[in-house]
Amino acid sequence: MRAFVITGPGTAEVQDVAPPEPRAGEVVVDVARAGVCGTDVEIFTGEMSYLHTGHARHPIRIGHEWAGTVATVGDGVDPSWVGRRVTGDTMLGCGHCARCLGGRQHVCADRYEIGIRNGWPGALAEQLAVPVRALQALPDHLDLALGALVEPGGNALRAVRGAGLRPGERLLVMGPGTIGLLAAKIGVAQGFEVHLLGRDATTLEFATSIGFEHVWTRETLPDLPYDAVVDASNAETLPALAAELVEPGRRVVYIGISGRPSLLDTRELALKDVTAVGVLSASGGLAGTVERYATGAVDPRPLIAATVGLDEVAAVLAGQRRPEWSAAPKIHVDPLR
Repeated sequence: MRAFVITGPGTAEVQDVAPPEPRAGEVVVDVARAGVCGTDVEIFTGEMSYLHTGHARHPIRIGHEWAGTVATVGDGVDPSWVGRRVTGDTMLGCGHCARCLGGRQHVCADRYEIGIRNGWPGALAEQLAVPVRALQALPDHLDLALGALVEPGGNALRAVRGAGLRPGERLLVMGPGTIGLLAAKIGVAQGFEVHLLGRDATTLEFATSIGFEHVWTRETLPDLPYDAVVDASNAETLPALAAELVEPGRRVVYIGISGRPSLLDTRELALKDVTAVGVLSASGGLAGTVERYATGAVDPRPLIAATVGLDEVAAVLAGQRRPEWSAAPKIHVDPLR
């Protein structure tokens, strides 16, 4: 089968590789759509932290936002999975350590991360092997392009849940990329007054074009009480700003990861009695995201700028965009195109 492989920093190619065979407890999925995200870009550039800690190494087959149809199943898997439309969790814990047994498999010390950590091949390929326990079934009427947005949506949903807000309260989302915009959409659907903070004019204009009313730069941000702040940016200065802006006694959620260490004065948290919440992965948020997409409560479709084939992925990772694409943040891949 054809698969996209990052062979080293800044180098990648489409290779012919052996298709996966399902082991016991696994299925093989025919991939219909896969998303490209900031983590994939960092793996391509060589900046991704796992490349420096030994948790990842080139060559890497990336792709952790995906949707498709189950083609075959391994031993011990109910054959009724064959033909079902699915997406799945990126984080694959060992299943027997204290963290896994306690419901925290996404932070298992020995976990695999599909397309990212410890060598589990990703979804930028015609087929993907996945443990059946990681699958999330998709309704028949849900477009598989939306299915490939369930993973970032699960991250966003967990971030919004972590904010601990009630309807009518004010949420500030920093960083209007895919996860930030999805968090904002989820917040609006839950009845929050959502504000977005960004710095790039094109990005902010796009956020306004898809219906967000309160879109600001740092210079124009109004002096309002923010009941929660979600930092979905990759700017090392914004974690401190989030703690500064949030109302005392409320919550800041950190889901964005900067390329360099952030400076955050913990006295700001302590003296304001602020709760800081960290979010890693969509684990625990997949089912809720599918429900919101399926009912139409949240429509992520405007976030897709284009769908390309495997041969164009390297250009996308290098930051190239066609003039006819919209300013939407997400590029999808059809491995059969």
